[in-house]
Amino acid sequence: GFTDHVALGNEEWNPWDADEKSELAASQQRYEANLKMIKHARSHLEQTSLRVQIWGKAAIGLYLWQHIFGGHLEPADVTAQWREGSQKAGKTYFSFLTGPSVVPGYFSVEAEHVVLVLNGREPPKVAYATQWLHYAQTLMETRKIQHVAVVLLGNEQCNNAWIHPYLKRNGGFVSLLFITYDYAFVNEEDIFQWPLGVATYRNFPVVEPSWSMIHDPRSYLCNFLGTVYKNSSREILIEILKQDGLDKLCWIAAREQWQPQETNESFKNYQDALLQSDLTLCPVGINTECYRIYEACSYGSLPVIEDVMTPGDCGNSSMYHSAPLQLLKTMGAPFIFIKNWKELPAILEKEKKKSLQEKIQRRKKLLEWYRNFKAWMRQKFINTLENSFLPSDKG
Repeated sequence: GFTDHVALGNEEWNPWDADEKSELAASQQRYEANLKMIKHARSHLEQTSLRVQIWGKAAIGLYLWQHIFGGHLEPADVTAQWREGSQKAGKTYFSFLTGPSVVPGYFSVEAEHVVLVLNGREPPKVAYATQWLHYAQTLMETRKIQHVAVVLLGNEQCNNAWIHPYLKRNGGFVSLLFITYDYAFVNEEDIFQWPLGVATYRNFPVVEPSWSMIHDPRSYLCNFLGTVYKNSSREILIEILKQDGLDKLCWIAAREQWQPQETNESFKNYQDALLQSDLTLCPVGINTECYRIYEACSYGSLPVIEDVMTPGDCGNSSMYHSAPLQLLKTMGAPFIFIKNWKELPAILEKEKKKSLQEKIQRRKKLLEWYRNFKAWMRQKFINTLENSFLPSDKG
């Protein structure tokens, strides 16, 4: 190198020269061997690491990315046409794309492994989801991508048969399916139950627990803000609350028709109700599982859940004695489960006697459980993808 060249002119004889040279040669060899090792380790690391691109084409994608993964999106503006984020987790580098501009064929596919987040709740959504599946299938056939997993907002009555032909087990190309609600086909092998999460389509935020959320006394014993359907258990719930004047102790705002879009004011009201009540009442809707459960957890308000199966094809009570809400129950959710709203007055009586200290302990337990639940779902998701997509070491 450069120093040799400078030293040539005034070189003096050095009796240790030969030793130094051989020492230099040996250290050079060690350096090269180390370099080789690092290169090998790095290539090995690259072999064992996955690049996964998540295409968020349903609002539950935001629950996956922002709430479960704790990921960020640029730009922060929720109305932006195109939003993206990335993070490394486990052996995997994840990138996430969402927004109206993410359209088949009009963005670069930058990973060999893809997770498609789709909405299969009703026929028009299924038609749109199917277009994405066909696009992914074309990419598979042309070897642009190697693996596809799907996260699906399932139908509330669990009519999801349309997705079956796309699964690998049935000759399709989808390796893994993560699906909401108590779908009878969940087997923990290639079909997994996924949490419904919060209503990200209404921009429900990621809530960081604050000191006051945990420690302050709350003004209401319970809350229920929602639609009261004719001839539903929700009507019974409202009657029971009125009978004993319990509606005076709770924040109750019932409406007769469901409104898909919140106004800023109604949303602020709802968040305040969660923050100001010790319990959040969760009557069944079309399905037992609802956004309200997860939203209450976010604010440390304990869900009181009407634990009954709703009509349709969800669950399989002969197989699960504890259906519905398998996933939450399996994860030891510290909720109050009741079979009938007639049990509510006794629960509220007990609630009146609880000290603030007891309530603080319960909030801490709930918030910690919810944090662990999200961390566990994240880990399970990553492990499932890695086990399925990475070449196994058995070979």
